[in-house]
Amino acid sequence: MARKKDEFVPDWFEDALPERSYRSIFKWGNPTKHKHPNKRLYRLMKEKFRLDDSYFTTKGEMGLEEVPEYIPSTLEQHHIDALTEVVGTYNAHTDSYNRLRVAYGKTMGDLLRLRKKIIEHVPDIVLWPENRDQLRAIINYCESNSIALYVYGGGSTVTRGVEAIRHGVTVDMRVYLNKVIAFNEQDMTITVEAGMDGPTLEHLLQNAPDKFNAKRRYTLGHFPQSFEYSVVGGWIVTRGAGQNSTYYGKIEDMVFDQDYVCPRTMDLKTKGFPRKATGPDIDQIMIGSEGSYGILYSATLKVHVFTPSTTRRFSYIFKDWEHAKQAVKDIMQNECGLPSVFRLSDPEETDIALTLYGVGGTFLDTLLEMAGFKRGKRCLLLGTAEGKSSYASLIARNIRSICLRNKAMWTSGYVAKAWEHGRFTDPYLREDLQDHNIVIDTLECATTWSQLEHVYDRVRTYCHNRPETIVMTHMSHFYPQGCNLYFIFIAKMEALEEYKEFQKGILDNIHLSGAAISHHHGIGKSFAPWLQANIGKESLDIFKHLKTFFDPNNILNPGGTLALDLEETEYRLTQDTRN
Repeated sequence: MARKKDEFVPDWFEDALPERSYRSIFKWGNPTKHKHPNKRLYRLMKEKFRLDDSYFTTKGEMGLEEVPEYIPSTLEQHHIDALTEVVGTYNAHTDSYNRLRVAYGKTMGDLLRLRKKIIEHVPDIVLWPENRDQLRAIINYCESNSIALYVYGGGSTVTRGVEAIRHGVTVDMRVYLNKVIAFNEQDMTITVEAGMDGPTLEHLLQNAPDKFNAKRRYTLGHFPQSFEYSVVGGWIVTRGAGQNSTYYGKIEDMVFDQDYVCPRTMDLKTKGFPRKATGPDIDQIMIGSEGSYGILYSATLKVHVFTPSTTRRFSYIFKDWEHAKQAVKDIMQNECGLPSVFRLSDPEETDIALTLYGVGGTFLDTLLEMAGFKRGKRCLLLGTAEGKSSYASLIARNIRSICLRNKAMWTSGYVAKAWEHGRFTDPYLREDLQDHNIVIDTLECATTWSQLEHVYDRVRTYCHNRPETIVMTHMSHFYPQGCNLYFIFIAKMEALEEYKEFQKGILDNIHLSGAAISHHHGIGKSFAPWLQANIGKESLDIFKHLKTFFDPNNILNPGGTLALDLEETEYRLTQDTRN
């Protein structure tokens, strides 16, 4: 759809970020990079929220102010001096800006607080350890002096996972602890420090012949939306998932062994084997522990041969949600091979996606309507198949057969390629819209096929009970037994309390519908009040007993993470009232 002559374009923010400003902390990714809403998204926002151009001529709280020079500290000076001595003056930071920038993550609640200049739960000192010995010395000192200790990686948490509720110390892993320790082509593994970011890891693996004198190129296959700005340690301790997980698995499927530095002067180093029957799996106990049992120093990860030239891309459009669900379930249960990227959008997300892709309102849209693929009902499936050429082609053919059997129309690989082009950049959109008090946030869960529709209906009904709220939903991680459901809500919302209450309501309904309250975002402090009701008191008691063993003085990430030290009155939905 062509832009009308003299069509209004909002004055999206592109100025240089003021140094040490709130905005420089909450800005996503590259400080100089922007992704503005295109003309179609802008028109959609005006239509959905009943706004006109004049609304977008003024802006709300921009966060351009400088972080105040002094934030009170709770830590006595002799502790600060001793910790500074461990890492050196250059690697110890007590200024307000460096303390605040590691205190919040990237959930909308964090961004709203920063825009409103709400400063709370910041560490007293930020340390940049250069090696494992310094990390051990920091833990020993904090344990001996009962000082809270938090861990910061990429900072992309959406569960308040890094927030220093009890102040104390935050160690920033990404500054120095980001190196390769070993590469083993014979075993197809790579060992890296926990602070290594996604692009660096993939660059090394995909260029393994040059970097490691390897015979082939490799990939980890882990590409979360936060890929460019998240780190290996964060992926592991939150049980993260990448967008290619249907083929490569979640991060817990990729870990071969780990090295944790724990309180009680305990070093926990597991041994990697293809499989073993030596009792409960210690690796799986530590994966997902969110910095509460120990600090992950390094991990050995399983890698895969990198075969980009044989990737097969596909997309299909279905006439309705029922046929679309049946098709993806059949693909996962028919033993016909696994796709890599696999993403099914519900009717609301599909219509918005087609609008953004430039299909909505065009002649092609009219043809789709005439063919029975009607607005408000049609669903878009896109994805890729990877591996050797013959294998990828076989998977693509099997997917095609099942989709056509469920009355879908093939819409080429172009849609998947277009989605790939923007797969890591959508978070940039949030800042422009939030400048005008329009929020975009996400919550996700995991469910079985038999429970899926109940979860889907209940959560979306709750969200739509709020007037003028967009609720896009998709599945993007699939299994023979079920899938995840990923809810993206867009709403005109300015008050922090309104956002918090809306998020609580969504989590209530996710739990009450019988779903797991997180598939890959983790728990942190945001979701902790629901954890006991969701997994059962007995399971949470096991977590607590492990915490007592690993960290008897509760110095690691205290303040509610994984519900390990919540008061009974802080639990939500402690009675199981699912229906």
